[in-house]
Amino acid sequence: MQVRHSQKRSIDGGAGGVSPATSAALTATLGLAAASWVVAVRQMNGMDMGVATRLGSFAFFLALWVSMMAAMMLPAAAPAVVRRAHAGPVRAVPLFVGSYLVVWTLVGIAVYALYRPHGSLVAGVVAIAAGLYELTPLKQRFRGRCRESVRSGFGFGLYCVGSSIGLMLLLVAVSVMSVTLMAVIAVLVLAQKLLPAKPAIDVPVALSIVGLGVLIVIAPSSVPGLAPPM
Repeated sequence: MQVRHSQKRSIDGGAGGVSPATSAALTATLGLAAASWVVAVRQMNGMDMGVATRLGSFAFFLALWVSMMAAMMLPAAAPAVVRRAHAGPVRAVPLFVGSYLVVWTLVGIAVYALYRPHGSLVAGVVAIAAGLYELTPLKQRFRGRCRESVRSGFGFGLYCVGSSIGLMLLLVAVSVMSVTLMAVIAVLVLAQKLLPAKPAIDVPVALSIVGLGVLIVIAPSSVPGLAPPM
């Protein structure tokens, strides 16, 4: 009887299976991310002016930022959502996802408060700093915590902000409304959530970001999309 019970629990979503509720949570999370990509791309159309990009009104930017974060970050958060749905009642998943996005919303408020259209020198320096941050123990610590099981979406969000803040600063500094750069960074964030840290991969990526920053400083005209079209 105990063996049969264990087998049934595995089939219904225990240690060895995926329950319908968990599948539904995953599908809903990825569906929200896909819908957010559509909204973000439509809203960003025509707004990319490189380092001279303006953010618009606070309400407009915040709504757009939330869409951007849902599009970029929810696919990477999907494993955590699955773990949360598996560990507790599925009704806790919306709260987990919502509080996770609240953290990124707070980041967006900070971006709006601090951001100003700037020059290529600032963009290059920030890009160099972002690349160097990828090599720090602090980054690796946050990256590891962001891959662990965390009950609170807010706490999970804080770890993930610490892991991805360098990449997000790169986006904000180089071209905050660039769909192409947004997609590249989303892929990097996803890869860092799904793959274990390996110097053979992580170091070249970090050095590439540093190299981009150096190129922006010394030859900004060679970087597509950095300056507004004439």
